[in-house]
Amino acid sequence: MIEYDDLPVLDNPILLCAFEGWNDAAESASGVINHLREIWNAELLLELDPEEYYDYQVNRPQMYVSDAGDRGIIWPGTKVFTARVPEIKRDVILVVGNEPSMKWPSFIREILGLAAELDANLILTLGALLSDNPHTRPVPVFASSSDPQLMSDLDLQKSNYEGPTGIVGVIAAACDQFGIPNVSLWASVPHYVGQSPCPKATLALVAKIEDLLDLPIPLGELTEDARAWEAGVNELAQEDEEIADYVAQLEEEQDTTELPEASGDAIAKEFERYLRRRES
Repeated sequence: MIEYDDLPVLDNPILLCAFEGWNDAAESASGVINHLREIWNAELLLELDPEEYYDYQVNRPQMYVSDAGDRGIIWPGTKVFTARVPEIKRDVILVVGNEPSMKWPSFIREILGLAAELDANLILTLGALLSDNPHTRPVPVFASSSDPQLMSDLDLQKSNYEGPTGIVGVIAAACDQFGIPNVSLWASVPHYVGQSPCPKATLALVAKIEDLLDLPIPLGELTEDARAWEAGVNELAQEDEEIADYVAQLEEEQDTTELPEASGDAIAKEFERYLRRRES
């Protein structure tokens, strides 16, 4: 594991991470980190050595041209940012990048080693997957943990998923192995509109983080972007009878198998979020 010099002393920090790729349907999870970076004015702390973890034929560099006409390259990688959140009087560590293509055990040791050196006391892994929920309903977010205290305090479930996993799943498993408190959040993106971005799923993840951390998170343009996204999908469905019929089928299935989203608990949580933002 790399040892970092001159790391800052952080106040009771929480680490949140998301990675583009398999774990990140419609860039919904990485969109959360990028949103938090912006609204919390996060500063770049460091970047992991990309040559250790990336196959450039899998994650190709991106060419760009600056406003001055100069050409440059953006290399795939993982960056670590820090920010102060006055509302909860603690710091956050934001980790975002491409899912690594090799040396996952070393990558995880480096992430968890950095978290330990910065004294992070909670790790939140964020992901998004394609699912068969309709776009007209609230985006489901599954929150899980294997930590008994967190499960009790935050009313979380224990995941019973078995099958292929991505880097966020392996990070969560490593946290369990070493006794590091962690929570996994997964948003379900409608598979028939899984192209990037999906601001409605990003907004749902932000709302879940608000609930878990009990703090107001400025939404910026997320709410309006989510409305515009849904309106665009509605227009698509109106123009395609097959899609419209499929959406109606999904709506009927969800309405008959799940409790209404506008339950007392859901309304209460939304009102609490409104009050927190109003007071901040």
